[in-house]
Amino acid sequence: MKTKIITLVLALGFFSSLMSQNQYGWVEFTDKKDCSFDPFTYFDARAIERRVLGGIPLSDSTDFPLNSNYVSRIGLLADSVMGYSRWFNALFVSATPTQVAEITQLPFVKAFVPWTTSTYMAESKSSSSDDNIYADLQFKQVNSLGGFAFDSAGIHGKGIRIAVFDGGFPSVDKHSAFKHIRDNNRIIKTWDFTSNKEYVYSYQMHGTSVLSCIAGMYEGKPVGLATEAEFLLARTEVVPEPFSEEKNWAMAAEWADKNGAQIINSSLGYTADRYFPSQMDGKFTYVTRAAQMAFRKGMLVVNAAGNEGTDQWKIIGAPADADSVLSIGGIDPESGYHTGFSSYGPTADKRMKPNVCAYGHVVAADKSAMHFTQGTSFASPLVAGFAACALQTKPGFTNKQLFEAIQKSASLYPYFDYAHGYGVPQASWFLNEKKTPETNNAFSVQITGPELHIKATEIYPEAEAQKNYLYFHFQDNNGFIQRYGVIQVFQENAFDLYDISQYKGMTFRAHYHGQTIEMLVK
Repeated sequence: MKTKIITLVLALGFFSSLMSQNQYGWVEFTDKKDCSFDPFTYFDARAIERRVLGGIPLSDSTDFPLNSNYVSRIGLLADSVMGYSRWFNALFVSATPTQVAEITQLPFVKAFVPWTTSTYMAESKSSSSDDNIYADLQFKQVNSLGGFAFDSAGIHGKGIRIAVFDGGFPSVDKHSAFKHIRDNNRIIKTWDFTSNKEYVYSYQMHGTSVLSCIAGMYEGKPVGLATEAEFLLARTEVVPEPFSEEKNWAMAAEWADKNGAQIINSSLGYTADRYFPSQMDGKFTYVTRAAQMAFRKGMLVVNAAGNEGTDQWKIIGAPADADSVLSIGGIDPESGYHTGFSSYGPTADKRMKPNVCAYGHVVAADKSAMHFTQGTSFASPLVAGFAACALQTKPGFTNKQLFEAIQKSASLYPYFDYAHGYGVPQASWFLNEKKTPETNNAFSVQITGPELHIKATEIYPEAEAQKNYLYFHFQDNNGFIQRYGVIQVFQENAFDLYDISQYKGMTFRAHYHGQTIEMLVK
């Protein structure tokens, strides 16, 4: 009997402990009754310009402040109020289950959305002291995007405002890689959303490396393309506080909107510790919804696809799953195609991701010098810098037009797959307004009965082996790719399939030497 009593006491104590544990989440309000808003005092002039260009209302209810009476009432009931969102008319709180029950009974509370999550920064590091290797990769990572063409045309992202969300920016205030930015006062604003202060020049080095891949310089040469852009730096991530990071991302997006950002780079993602792959559908997560709202406000959101390609998770994370986010995969500079760690598409609802790709192995700044590092974290800022340069060439483009143009500019377009998207964006498209194939008869495709045969009429020598890749896929009538692959071509008889009957009725596409061939499998 004594044992039973002790067990009961322990069980009750455990239950009491569970009941007292705080919950984190968004308290969503029903309305913004009695809230006033003046866009001309709230928004930076650049934000107003962006909205006017995109035909976006200057005074939308999602921009209005929260009802102060509602905020005060929640503040009295919850343990703490940790943040807010105008866009979602919500407060982020920490509260006990009892407090949550009281809060949800209030007539102006629409819902309590519980929150638990952790984030990844899509990076793994390596280093070397060989300056010649540095210079070689530095040159390649920029010029793989056609950076030399932008440079020759004097295009370096001048006048374009980029917001960067990360875990900190140590030494950006003194590192030589950013001297050109500091000297011209092009860090417009900073904010640490983890501790509510302006200082961001400490903490995790990841953000320093990311920023260098957008706009850094090393020994007088660019590390990223947008060396004349201006910046909003937001610290949103902190390792010991997993509950707040998506909240910080959403708040940073509103801050970026308010302060006139045209492009957001987010080398961050939210996956396995909170979500299931089936929830990567572009709708489920709060951070994805925040990214979609940022796009609705006229900003281009560029986000790393993630580094789960070799993990059980495999696919892209949030917010890269949003249809309006330009999701960036990684390629290997040595092979020229998908690097193993780069997360794959499609989304859970079968939409194509990633959208485009760039080098996932780069030279980047660390706290005091330069280093080799890898991850889609660095492919993303390379494309964000590219986007700034592209926008400089097309100042009248809306974010939607820019998004579509970047895809069309890519090296594989109109071919696509779930490893590369449309390929690597190319500067020449924005300077010439077209992309011409290297040849119109580089290869041929023949489908006879159940057999498919591809012949190459042009094969580069071994020294240029990267140019000899043939990409192919079979796409069903619902737009889903059933099979895709990359073949290195060594001979005229490039590729043969002897039974494609399972793909009957599908579209076959192949891309080789800048040429795409499309055929229906009958």
